Amino acid sequence: MYIVHSIFNVPAEKSEEVIAIYQNRSKLVDQAPGFQQFRLLHNKKKPGELTVEITWEDKQSYIDWVSGDDFKRIHDLEKNYPDQELASIRPTVKMFEVVAQ
Repeated sequence: MYIVHSIFNVPAEKSEEVIAIYQNRSKLVDQAPGFQQFRLLHNKKKPGELTVEITWEDKQSYIDWVSGDDFKRIHDLEKNYPDQELASIRPTVKMFEVVAQ
């Protein structure tokens, strides 16, 4: 199992707006081979910190996803988001291989 975290900070007053965007996400990733689960995590101690957590069957499934057209399409849409402050935010990405359960 492979887990990817995309951690990003938005202005605290815009965190609910971003949460709503993710609650209405396209779900294209859900159809990707090897996809297992999507979660959006909200750090309650740091109101502007959000983490997208996606669980994959294995590392290769993740690599295939980020190399594909649907990934590019989703991220191109983000670049064109009307709120340029939010559109310009770049996450810190952390990748984990599950080694024990």
